[in-house]
Amino acid sequence: MHRWKPALLIAGLLATTVTGCGGGTSAPAPTAPTTRAASGAHRAADDPERTLYLAEQVLIKKCMEKRGHEYWVEPPPPKDVSARFPLVVDDPAWARTHGYGTDLRRRREAEVRADPNRKYFRSASTAGRAALVSDLNGPRPQGLSARLPNGVRVTHSDRGCQAAAQRELYGDLEAWFRATRVTGALAGLRLGLVTGDKRYKAAVAPWARCMRGRGHPYADPAESRAAATREDRPWPRAKEVGLASAEADCAASSGLSDVVRSLNTEYRAELGRRHPRETADLTRLEREALPRARVILARGD
Repeated sequence: MHRWKPALLIAGLLATTVTGCGGGTSAPAPTAPTTRAASGAHRAADDPERTLYLAEQVLIKKCMEKRGHEYWVEPPPPKDVSARFPLVVDDPAWARTHGYGTDLRRRREAEVRADPNRKYFRSASTAGRAALVSDLNGPRPQGLSARLPNGVRVTHSDRGCQAAAQRELYGDLEAWFRATRVTGALAGLRLGLVTGDKRYKAAVAPWARCMRGRGHPYADPAESRAAATREDRPWPRAKEVGLASAEADCAASSGLSDVVRSLNTEYRAELGRRHPRETADLTRLEREALPRARVILARGD
């Protein structure tokens, strides 16, 4: 899925099909950002994830331009609260600055509205939009396939500029698709294993007592976050920051943050042992792609 939204978001969803048992949905494809254009967008600090992301975007841009389209490369967005703190906010300084990150979400929503790729897509004719979708995602979700841990099979086109960029960057496109989809699904499974673990549940009890002592009667961090982040009932910023700060302080004082960190490490290793091929492939393909990514960015394509 890439940046022409909402139309390309829908197209990206349609580009991946799901079959099999398990009642699940497709593992999310890596999502391109919708941030404001910035000078030096092709530069990457010593950050492998950012370097690989930007290199892939540069290759997509080059491919789309060869097909007669325009495409803008922009830096990736900052991680939101769910990415930074999937189970509990445990950074008091971050909580005091951002609360639950609704300020970052609103900023990103404004950047989405100003995104040049989105504007370009919306300005195209119906036929032009169809060509953009096909040239980016491929004509049909065929050619790439992965079986997720829950038995669901996801497919995607092995054609189009996204596939071409990933093939050039990672070499083995089939292995890359399979590794990213399976390991992405494992991340969701890991969170479920952590929250279902009796050690997590035991650690939540003192956290909840700490929160009640501060006037916040929530049973667990998911409940407190949900209360403060409902888009239909936005909280005043000071109230949101106060709750997030209490959550972070209580996570430290109750020991919940230590338990979460330990269980995350334990279950990550366990799931990696259950799916050694995809876990190893992801590590290997990223390691091998990193020198290529640096050359691509150094060339400034």
